[in-house]
Amino acid sequence: MKITSKRNGGELDIFLSGELDHHSAKCAIPEISKIIDSELPINLKLDFSGISFMDSSGIAIVISSYKKATALGATFKVTNVPSQAYKVFSAAGICKLISITTSDAALAKI
Repeated sequence: MKITSKRNGGELDIFLSGELDHHSAKCAIPEISKIIDSELPINLKLDFSGISFMDSSGIAIVISSYKKATALGATFKVTNVPSQAYKVFSAAGICKLISITTSDAALAKI
């Protein structure tokens, strides 16, 4: 899995791409935490547009990032979630707790 970030003022976008499974989540959580600590954003977005597969381990990344962002007083969103990953979040009830949006193309598949 690849992680990149882009800062624009107080906004920080973290882009995830590739497959998100137990192994990649284990490596991604500390990497994302390090990015958040170094950037100290006011608004944080995790962009899932590059995710080709996600199992329930993706939930851990979202919860970990959400806790980190809210501890800093930042807003938190998950964006551009593919339909397969959205189904995982929805089944777990995460969509009721955290702002998670999907692309129009992914919505058509749900």
